[in-house]
Amino acid sequence: MSGNLRLIPHSPGVANMKSIDRRSFFKASAVALAGAAVPQVIAARAAVESGPGQWQKAFMLGNVTKGPVLPAFQLLKEAGFAGVELISPSQLDLQEVLAARDKTGLVIHGVSGSKHWQEPLSDPDPKVVERGMAAIQQAFLDCKAYGGTTVLVVPAVVNKKVSYRDAYARSQENIRKLIPFAEQSGVKIAIEEVWNKFLLNPVEFARYIDEFGSPTVGAYFDVGNVVEYGYPEEWIHELGKRILKIHIKEYAKPKRFDYKLGEGEIDWAAVRQALIDAGYEGWITAEVPYGDLAAMKDVVRRMNQVLQLS
Repeated sequence: MSGNLRLIPHSPGVANMKSIDRRSFFKASAVALAGAAVPQVIAARAAVESGPGQWQKAFMLGNVTKGPVLPAFQLLKEAGFAGVELISPSQLDLQEVLAARDKTGLVIHGVSGSKHWQEPLSDPDPKVVERGMAAIQQAFLDCKAYGGTTVLVVPAVVNKKVSYRDAYARSQENIRKLIPFAEQSGVKIAIEEVWNKFLLNPVEFARYIDEFGSPTVGAYFDVGNVVEYGYPEEWIHELGKRILKIHIKEYAKPKRFDYKLGEGEIDWAAVRQALIDAGYEGWITAEVPYGDLAAMKDVVRRMNQVLQLS
């Protein structure tokens, strides 16, 4: 994926992409910004922050990776969401996405990587890592074109062939290589804690981020993901200003994530207070199943209820 880097629509063969050099990336990055409507991009970035306790609500639209997005954008806007998060790389058409954004006023505040489980940065195979790096670089370009501010990155996957120590070292090495590309795109690398057997406590997560020594790298904290082995409010207190974005979903046993917001075991009052104490002013994005208008209105209602939003 050297000289002629394509934006959206993406090639279905994205797994065959090679990491691009900085010069080619910077050129493509300029094209990405030129392809978007600049006033809308500026407005989207200006809309990212609100006051502590008055966070804006967004929806993680992870199931829409091809085809028209306008119907979904219209539904989410009508339901009461102010923003949306998309997946990248995908087969979405850039102009269709921008048109849907501009028609509805729904802010695309960021994107989530779509290849980090299949092509993790911690893999021992350099070819797998190369494909994973290229996918994240594409996500930077897409995020910039959309007017977003963060790319969600799952940094590593620990398994029988990748030890914890190797996952730590390899992922940091490769993320450091990505920092200049993120800086050029004007977006940040938001590392999320997931069920990947990695970054299993908030102290280590904070240290992992700090070791990059870069404001371009921060945390994408998922409230529901840590309830199995910790307390979200404690993680928020520890991560503090490192938090760039927030995902929310419910959790409880025995059904784990299969509960609606407010019906699990999360202490939402404590989570809300921890976010206020941390001075968090970014987006709160629901990562829950997508549904019809009634279902999406219910998600908005529940977000308002558990986080005391208006």
